[in-house]
Amino acid sequence: MGRRTETIDNMNETDEKIIINIDETAAGKRLDAALAAMLPDLSRSFLQKLIEQGDVLAEGKPCTKKQKAEAGMQIEISLPEPETLDVTPEDIPLDIVYEDEDLLVVNKPAGMVVHPAPGNYSGTLVNALMYHCGQELSAINGVIRPGIVHRIDKDTSGLLMVAKSDRAHTGLSEQLKVHSLTRKYVAIVYNNIKEDSGTVDAPIGRDPSNRLKNTVIYQNSREAVTHYNVLERFGDFTLIEAVLETGRTHQIRVHMTYIKHPLLGDELYGPAKNKLGAKRQMLHAKVLGFVHPVTGEYLEFEAEPPEDFMKVLTKLRERKK
Repeated sequence: MGRRTETIDNMNETDEKIIINIDETAAGKRLDAALAAMLPDLSRSFLQKLIEQGDVLAEGKPCTKKQKAEAGMQIEISLPEPETLDVTPEDIPLDIVYEDEDLLVVNKPAGMVVHPAPGNYSGTLVNALMYHCGQELSAINGVIRPGIVHRIDKDTSGLLMVAKSDRAHTGLSEQLKVHSLTRKYVAIVYNNIKEDSGTVDAPIGRDPSNRLKNTVIYQNSREAVTHYNVLERFGDFTLIEAVLETGRTHQIRVHMTYIKHPLLGDELYGPAKNKLGAKRQMLHAKVLGFVHPVTGEYLEFEAEPPEDFMKVLTKLRERKK
């Protein structure tokens, strides 16, 4: 099991700077903590290093390590030059739901980044996959993302498919393109959803006022469709099943916020604080189904939500009694 090396640019492979406006949900936090919450691909320690180097400006002036974030504050982050990144195998336990010579399905824990990025060079799913699979990972997506066909957010748990062969990668990618996969999530959202089911058909693109967020927008956007079904109601919260027809970044989070039902624990799109102990967005990729790109057999897998999700759900059910 060797390391893989690639020269990468920080943040989307082309950006040299990030300009972001602090919103009300982040106000009052230490600036490094606020930025880490708003920039999930950058670690807090990496941001602290940039602050110490004078590479983070608040309203044009260098930030200090203990500076507080203020609503409306404009932050400019200068990122380092591209660097050569060694991606090394790491012996990190994986919850493998299925595996054969062409692909595997992993139940990713919340908090694990899918692939290396600035500030998160180790501890990712890719590091773990390289240890488990050796060189038997598809190379179509390059050195940094071997085997990665699709992603789920760092703080979303659940099922993810990984290609070991290039033929599997090509076949799975085509199913993503034509929206033929089965992808069902469970989520806890704010407020009572009155109807039993519904569909959000609204295009998603980059939020022009905050490049870290996506939003429903009708220019420079892509089609996005989410279907949802109510599973349980708790008065001020609702447990739903969300079924993806398309797969845009943050799609469920954006669409549910758009219809006034943001996800519990989602500090980027919803309230910053909650009384139910949710430490991350309550979103779990529960069901994943696809046609095996080599055998032609339809496969479907299911993984129950992890302990932290179930603890919050139990609190809601006990409160309802």
